[in-house]
Amino acid sequence: MVDFAGFTQWFLEWSNSVASTWGYLGIFFISIIANATIILPFPLFLVVFAAGAFLNPWLVGLSAGLGSAIGEFTAYGVGIGSREALKSNYKKWVKKVEKWAEKSGLFPLVVLFAATPLPADVIGIFCGMARYDIRKFFLGMFIGKTIMSVALAWGGFYGLGWVLSLFTLG
Repeated sequence: MVDFAGFTQWFLEWSNSVASTWGYLGIFFISIIANATIILPFPLFLVVFAAGAFLNPWLVGLSAGLGSAIGEFTAYGVGIGSREALKSNYKKWVKKVEKWAEKSGLFPLVVLFAATPLPADVIGIFCGMARYDIRKFFLGMFIGKTIMSVALAWGGFYGLGWVLSLFTLG
């Protein structure tokens, strides 16, 4: 049986040591790595939550948001590669996706996927396939990831003590 309480305690302590040793730069690099993985989840939310309790939550959110947006370029690149692979057999479909992306304006969708627990990798791959403007993609990811990260950091600022007390009861 997995000792979830022990793992959570260890992970929060590790996050605290990363945040206190490397500060905002550590949060930035962890965020890049966590978001560079495609589909594979990494519990970045715990790092940001814990760091918010020990560092300035606004700066934690900005550091994590910037790192996360940079890390999402991996998914965008996979989308570009997928486009090229699909282009030979599905040229019409790829053109339809491009036209739809131009017409509909993906920006709000990018922000929505980045700011919520929706899989941002999926929208990143789609944007790469549609050749969506990379600057708009980055800006949307930065805005959304920063919103989510700031909320998590403030949650840690106000709630870490309460969460830890849950694991020390009985």
